[in-house]
Amino acid sequence: MAALAVETRGLSRSFETVEAVRSLDLSIAEGEMFGLVGPDGAGKTTILRLLCGLLAPSSGRAAVLGRDVVKEAEALKSRIGYFSQKFSLYGDLTVDENIEFFAEIHRVPGFKPRREELLAFTRLTPFRGRLAERLSGGMKQKLALACALIHTPRIIFLDEPTTGVDAVSRRDFWKILSGLLRTGITIVMTTPYMDEAERCTRVGLLAGGRLLAADTPQALKGLMRGAVVEIICPEIRRAFAVLKDLPGVTEVQLFGDRLNAVVGDPDREIPRIESALAAAGITVAQRRVLAPSLENVFISVTKEGPPPGGEIQPSSLEGRSPQGTITGGRS
Repeated sequence: MAALAVETRGLSRSFETVEAVRSLDLSIAEGEMFGLVGPDGAGKTTILRLLCGLLAPSSGRAAVLGRDVVKEAEALKSRIGYFSQKFSLYGDLTVDENIEFFAEIHRVPGFKPRREELLAFTRLTPFRGRLAERLSGGMKQKLALACALIHTPRIIFLDEPTTGVDAVSRRDFWKILSGLLRTGITIVMTTPYMDEAERCTRVGLLAGGRLLAADTPQALKGLMRGAVVEIICPEIRRAFAVLKDLPGVTEVQLFGDRLNAVVGDPDREIPRIESALAAAGITVAQRRVLAPSLENVFISVTKEGPPPGGEIQPSSLEGRSPQGTITGGRS
């Protein structure tokens, strides 16, 4: 069984009347890339701040790298890195100076070789003399990551690291994370992008401060209730209006020139869909049953609740070897 990088039991945090994190039980193995996904207000950022010791829990406990995040917070500082949601570096300092500043905060002796390594790793060497405020969004994210890594932490917590950057910068950032994962570092991240979540070793689905499920992306797709039918037809918006109220169709999503309809039994419901569209004067040009995405699964779980037998339990880590390649996904 892999050693645990993170373990929480009954971890909760409230802000006045709002219960942001509810009784979180979670285990993350060393060398794993674990993604937390959920809508705004699901508790993702609060969980990371609890695990970094920046917030005290209202109840329950959490351990990171075998140390209690409350009682041993000071000892943990040199072993963890934190990438906050908002750019928190110094705009009037250069790339070099920002990294040097964080090296001094973490009391890293002889940091310059490490800085050179990180600049090359993040491809920021040509921009080392540029002020941080003059960097592009993607470069700022890379600089923030370099600053979080300057003291060589064993685990890093990334809070929506690619939000607000262009597609090319997202792709480059993921190449960097893939390289980090191969070094054995543990990565715990939050993301609003389901395609990014699919690249993680395991994913936790959050809603209302509660962990609904935690498993590999492929295993989570097995929780999907029903099937996803892709439909291509003219007058796609009118087709959407017809299907969203059709009995037997539990969810409809519009994607450009096509739509996805979630149904319980495709053999029974597809003829009904085609009949309903035909009655509205809309001909189906093409349709097929698709493998569910994590977004489909998340909507299914949050709308209909856990499957019979109670709340979905996080998967066991026994026998897993999480360190290595990043799975699936699109950039």
